[in-house]
Amino acid sequence: MKRVAYIAAIAASLIASPAICSEPPASANMLTQGMVQMTLKVGATTQYQVLETFGGPNVSTLDGEGNEVWVYDRFATVSYDKSSGFSIGMLVGAGGGDVAGGAGLGFGTRKSRSEQSSRSMTLIIKFGPDKRVVDFKSRSSSF
Repeated sequence: MKRVAYIAAIAASLIASPAICSEPPASANMLTQGMVQMTLKVGATTQYQVLETFGGPNVSTLDGEGNEVWVYDRFATVSYDKSSGFSIGMLVGAGGGDVAGGAGLGFGTRKSRSEQSSRSMTLIIKFGPDKRVVDFKSRSSSF
């Protein structure tokens, strides 16, 4: 009974935890071509909105005209491993007294498959003096 009460107390504390109940923070995973097209509007989107959606840039600099330029450069690798197969084994042993006996038989097959893919995304955003997007370029590739 004490164990059930202990588990219930842990579950209640996890449910009440602000980290679980709150909204997840902006993440680098939000940097996709679709999110770029949906979020960035020339003359309308502010630096603050960009930060909320994509997080901080990898590089922040000024161009020759004094406009602030942010560069986002993300790279992800996805690995997939799968193995399947079967094996059958049998061990027979008999003995009596001080004599031990045994025999064994086993066979099987196993298949393994591994795949890996990579994805990169580069986004360059130029801001005007009013801290709104004046231009942006993006490029993504998968291989």
